[in-house]
Amino acid sequence: MNATDNPLIDPTMLFRFSVNCHARKTLWNDKQLPLGVQHQLPGFGQLADRPAFADLRAAWSTEGLVFTLRVTGKKNSTWCREQRIEESDGLRIWIDTRDTKSIHRASRFCHQFAFLPSGGEAGFTEPVATAIGIARAREEHQPVPFGGLKIHAEQRIDGYLLTALIRSEAMTGFDPQEHPRLGFSYAVIDRELGWQTFSLGPEYPFPEDPSLWGSMALVGG
Repeated sequence: MNATDNPLIDPTMLFRFSVNCHARKTLWNDKQLPLGVQHQLPGFGQLADRPAFADLRAAWSTEGLVFTLRVTGKKNSTWCREQRIEESDGLRIWIDTRDTKSIHRASRFCHQFAFLPSGGEAGFTEPVATAIGIARAREEHQPVPFGGLKIHAEQRIDGYLLTALIRSEAMTGFDPQEHPRLGFSYAVIDRELGWQTFSLGPEYPFPEDPSLWGSMALVGG
């Protein structure tokens, strides 16, 4: 029997995934940023029959990283609360600016960011961008400076659009020239549609274990 035929083995455990992130001169324009198909990021979780309901794209420059997200197929409204990030719908991004695959606990170069299409302020209508701690981290990450994260979101009848900017100063050790390869993972989380992930699903401890993340190569600069 082939290992991938064994339901006890997640197929994504058998591979080390890497994607290219292409450079772009402009990363932010205060509205939905048009990123071409060359910027599209795959979701290898589909190898394990996990959901695929989101189009996630990314680009980089020395200014930082930008992600655009399109979620479709929803029948219900998103559920987001700034005070309950862990339970909210939205995008999670994990970055290790040193792409260290030999550690199981996050270092100071490891970061987790959450971007919610709504849930902020009194009416829960404003989008939310924040850095959150990584469980079991052996070193605390530095606070994100003011303006280090930006977000724009638009609700759609069947989902939402989201653009998220992570400036270089929000990522300890971000240096594309010296370290053009990042540790990387993502999850698009939705109470209605499930989890679309870069590789492993929520039944694995990838949110807190950098050795389970993939890699992102910063190309074209």
